[in-house]
Amino acid sequence: MGAEVHGRLEVRRARYAVAAVFAVHGAVTGSFATRVPWIQDHAGVGAGQLGLALAFPALGASVAMPLAGRISHRFGARAALRGLIALWTLALVLPSLAPNMLTLCLVLFVYGATAGMSDVAMNALGVEVENRLDKSIMSGLHGMWSVGALVGSAAGTLAAHLGADARLHHVLAAAVLTAVGVTACAWVLDLQPAEDEEPPPRFALPPRSALLIGAIGFCAVFAEGASLDWSAVYLRDRLDASAGLAAACTTGFTLTMAIARIAGDRVVDRYGAVRTVRASGALAVLGGLLIVLARHPAMAMGGFALMGLGIAVVVPLCFAAAGRSGPNPSLAIAGVATITYTSGLIAPSAIGLLAQATSLMVSFVLVTVLSCGLAGFARVLRAGDRTPITRPGAAVPGPRP
Repeated sequence: MGAEVHGRLEVRRARYAVAAVFAVHGAVTGSFATRVPWIQDHAGVGAGQLGLALAFPALGASVAMPLAGRISHRFGARAALRGLIALWTLALVLPSLAPNMLTLCLVLFVYGATAGMSDVAMNALGVEVENRLDKSIMSGLHGMWSVGALVGSAAGTLAAHLGADARLHHVLAAAVLTAVGVTACAWVLDLQPAEDEEPPPRFALPPRSALLIGAIGFCAVFAEGASLDWSAVYLRDRLDASAGLAAACTTGFTLTMAIARIAGDRVVDRYGAVRTVRASGALAVLGGLLIVLARHPAMAMGGFALMGLGIAVVVPLCFAAAGRSGPNPSLAIAGVATITYTSGLIAPSAIGLLAQATSLMVSFVLVTVLSCGLAGFARVLRAGDRTPITRPGAAVPGPRP
């Protein structure tokens, strides 16, 4: 009995530790996103060049992600996460140091590589904790990522409002986040591979069962990447907002994502994945229309907030559906991850290149059109539906559409 209680306490402690790591990971992203206009000016690049440079984080992540499994296999999950999260937090310093386009692309590749590897490691540990607790926690963990992004973007908003140099801001943020992340890793599960366990494969093609599910994730991640990287630039360049107000738009976007993800598990348990994503898609489309039609910063900020609310739970539900979609759940989840990271690779550069050829407004017309796919194809997530919660005496509902 004592060993059982100790085991439960260890898993619960590991849950909170992984949640802290998720928050640290998000805080790095939020800290970077709010200072993109400063980095753009410092490197002396235009909208098209910035869009191309912003593709390099996703490219670096896509290339480096398979290494995370091998690193965990070689050193154990706890040591691997400790090292990878430290590399990621310290990489925050690099983009603000870039003086030109070439160096900006190079440092963003490194920035993305460390982001992808630490992302894989922390999600793998999150899934293991979820399995041992025998209840859903992944939406909440992703919610903690959004909370961290909110904190990071709020600090970035304050720094931008004060006119602080992003290099100093990011050095201070990296120091704090590295300390928090490394400390939290002391309590995550220390998983070790079996002696005869083969290292994970370097690459796996997405199975057919993951393609349609991945397409939903593609739309959601495209909208997320476009909003996170371009919302501040949109308000500054199109609506003549101040640097502080433009950065606050990114904060509002991450705030609504955090709220939706933290509440996501209960909503999905009650209404199911299909209905949740249909409603989410409608909110995202409404947000996109507000952004495109905005003539005042407040209207665009409301649009970005609705966009964040609409897309927040889609990717976690895609992973849940992939895990139930075929005989090899891990391969399906890896396939969905590959597709969503491809979207992250495409989105920033597509927005920038289209903006250079036309305008930022036209770029977000594309985002709005893709958001329609969330509602239109939500039925492919039926495999991710959980048994709905019913009140005592209530009738059990029939199959969901």
